[in-house]
Amino acid sequence: MKHLLHAGLSAVLAGIAIGIGGALYLSVDSSVVGALLFTVGLYSICVHGLHLFTGKIGYFFDEDAKFRAELPVILLGNFLGTGAAALLLRATRAKKIAERAAELCDVKVKDSLGSLFILAVFCGLLMYIAVDGYKKTQNPILLYACVSAFILCGFEHCIADMFYFSMAGMWNGATFLRILFIVLGNAVGGVLIPLCKKAAP
Repeated sequence: MKHLLHAGLSAVLAGIAIGIGGALYLSVDSSVVGALLFTVGLYSICVHGLHLFTGKIGYFFDEDAKFRAELPVILLGNFLGTGAAALLLRATRAKKIAERAAELCDVKVKDSLGSLFILAVFCGLLMYIAVDGYKKTQNPILLYACVSAFILCGFEHCIADMFYFSMAGMWNGATFLRILFIVLGNAVGGVLIPLCKKAAP
């Protein structure tokens, strides 16, 4: 039980870190600069060993049952962390970014579930490449390259989207359903490379 509490608290902090990254992205006019600055969130998570669902799901088939049991807790913690970050920011002058968040979310709400799922698969793939590459090399360049790539391509990241929907105040049944499909897409994309490695002779 203690390990689940630790994972949950770490996940809340990871959600806040992604919220900071999302706020940075929404605060600048240049999409390229915003994509690079967003990576501050993931870099902070990797440096401090925080629990991010999209950084952990790629190891689903490599770890034990204890690790797998933590994943729903991590996802919930990430959701609470992004929500807390958005709630606090909306209480400050930084709430001006809520309008940009709403514009971003409006695109997602109007998109089809199939499209969101496919875009999320590509994001999950890049997230695994980024996180696993950093674990092996401690080189942040891969983090910045992969995160910037998925943002500029419009790929869907479930935790970032949680922050955007919270910042925009757009939670409802339709947006929760979209987040669910994005979570599934991120999970599928995250395990593609590990499964291919396991299947290799």
